[in-house]
Amino acid sequence: MAEHALACGQRVVATARQPANISGLAAEHPGRCLVLPIDVTQPDQIATAVNRTMEAFGQIDVLVNNAGYGLLGALEELAVEQIRRNFETNFFGALQMVRTTLPIMRTQRRGHLVTISAAAVIANYPGFSIYGATKWALEGAMESLAAELRPFGIKSTIVRPGPFRTAFVGRSLENATVRWDEYDATSGKFRRFLEKVDGAQPGDPSRAAASIFNAVQAERPPQRLTLGAYAIDKTRRQITAASRELEAWTEAGLSADFPPATPSS
Repeated sequence: MAEHALACGQRVVATARQPANISGLAAEHPGRCLVLPIDVTQPDQIATAVNRTMEAFGQIDVLVNNAGYGLLGALEELAVEQIRRNFETNFFGALQMVRTTLPIMRTQRRGHLVTISAAAVIANYPGFSIYGATKWALEGAMESLAAELRPFGIKSTIVRPGPFRTAFVGRSLENATVRWDEYDATSGKFRRFLEKVDGAQPGDPSRAAASIFNAVQAERPPQRLTLGAYAIDKTRRQITAASRELEAWTEAGLSADFPPATPSS
C-alpha cells in the first residue's frame, strides 16, 4: 500500500517495528516518504510517530491500520498470555492508533480510517477463535466509530481480505503452545490447510492495494470492502445461510416479545 500510494504521487509515513526493513522506501522517495518505528502496543511510540508526521507534513489524511498477526490453535490449546498478547496488538493497538490520530482529523474536519480486518469475520474457522475475535471486536468498534465521526467529515472503511500472497502464514502466524490430538480433525486440519496454500494464495497484494486506494479516493467509499473472489463468495454464502436460519427461527424469535396490547372496546 505504501508503494502504491507513493507511485500515485502521495506522501506516506510508513511504519514498522523494524523500520530498517522498509528504509528503502524513504531513499527511493525523498521528501515524500518518512519511515518511522512503531510497535502498536507501545502508546509512546505511536504518539511520537504522529507528532513527527505532523512536523514533516502538517496533516494526516488517511490512517491505514494494518498491524496485526494471526494466532492459530484450538481455544483450549492457547495460553492465556498468547490470547492477551493477540488482543493487545490486533485490537487495543489498532484502537490506540485511531485514538491518537483522531484529534488531528477532527480539527481538519476530514480524514479516512482504513481498518484491515479478515475473512475470519465473515465466518470463523476452527483454530482461529482468538484471531477472529480480535477482528470481530475491531469491526464492532469501527462500525460504531463511523457513526460517531460522520459529523466531522471523517470516513471509515473496513477491509475484509481473503487469502492473499503475503508473508502472513509464514511470518505473522503464531501457533498454540501445545497441540492436543483431540483437535487434530478441526484446528489441526485448518493448520495443515494454511501450510498447504501458503505461497499459492489467489490474492495479489499489489492489486489489493490499488483497490483499497481507489476506495479511499471514491466520493462515497464503502463501509466494508471485501477483497478477492474467495472472500466475496464466502460472504454471499454466509448471507444466504444467515437468511435461511433467520426465517427458520423467526417464529421462535417473535414469541419472545410481550403480546401486542388488545385494543380496548
